[in-house]
Amino acid sequence: MRALSTRELLDVWERGLTRQPERWALLLLEVACPDSTPEELERLSVGERDARLLTLREWAFGGGFNSLANCPACAEQLELSFEAEDVRAPAPSATGPFRLSVGGHELEFRLPDSLDLLAVSAHAEVDDARRELFERCLAFASNGGAEVSATALPPEVVEAVSEEMDRLDPQGNVRLNVACPRCGHGWQVLFDICSYLRSELDSWARRLLWEVHLLASAYGWRESDTLALSPRRRRLYVQMVNG
Repeated sequence: MRALSTRELLDVWERGLTRQPERWALLLLEVACPDSTPEELERLSVGERDARLLTLREWAFGGGFNSLANCPACAEQLELSFEAEDVRAPAPSATGPFRLSVGGHELEFRLPDSLDLLAVSAHAEVDDARRELFERCLAFASNGGAEVSATALPPEVVEAVSEEMDRLDPQGNVRLNVACPRCGHGWQVLFDICSYLRSELDSWARRLLWEVHLLASAYGWRESDTLALSPRRRRLYVQMVNG
């Protein structure tokens, strides 16, 4: 994997404007991972995909993160600041398939990937999406030697498999511990690097294109001229034009 240039980031932003989040993430990885085929990237576990996105974000924008969260108890808005290391989790130690024994049930499963997320994204209800995701990842289940369908498994067995998936691929389900300074309520906030990076890249690209427009209007520069400048020099020119 390699860091992307300013031009490449802009191209990914433009090409990904109308894509679903999972397709956008794969587009970004295809550019950053030229030694991997699109099929190989599609089959990365969600955690492996997100680990690569986290590294790309560090290379492009640094390791510091800022976000907002609303307290579910008192509705106070909190500003969250954290580092990449705070949300980086260990990579899976194996590729699967994985096996688990729960309450007399023997199960074989794999970890969810981007194709699975795409397949369940059409569901309006979260529970329906989770159910289909589980069914897609479950390869086999039996009880007392007899095969059992995914829909016939007890809820506690399904929950145990889901928890094992999170344990095996923790980067795919990163949560931040948050405490409200106003009321003291504590809860966990899901950190989705795919959504975070896409939103951040969108803001960055639109700001950069505004700077290109401003400097082109002032100096007659081409887009390539402005993009060739370092961010610091570009900001100085923008300040002079606005000054």
